[in-house]
Amino acid sequence: MKPEQAEIIAIQALGHIAGDDELLFAFFDITGLAPDDLRARAGEPEILGGVLDFLLMDEARLLAFCDAVDLRPELPGIVRKVLPGGEEVHWT
Repeated sequence: MKPEQAEIIAIQALGHIAGDDELLFAFFDITGLAPDDLRARAGEPEILGGVLDFLLMDEARLLAFCDAVDLRPELPGIVRKVLPGGEEVHWT
């Protein structure tokens, strides 16, 4: 998957979160971002990676997003690996 494709899916995820006040406030609480910060940085790959991290933390959130945009549930995890900070770490 190309980074541009990953960013498009992550932007869809951000739209999904922004469309639900409860999710949006939970996202702000977990990330520490303020609404103005999110508006200013929404297109940055690092922020988009954080959006996917937020969804991947909770299976119900993840499945709701996948259902809403008609994605296979494993795809956001694949997308996350393409964005900054999503690389697999090998400690050996």
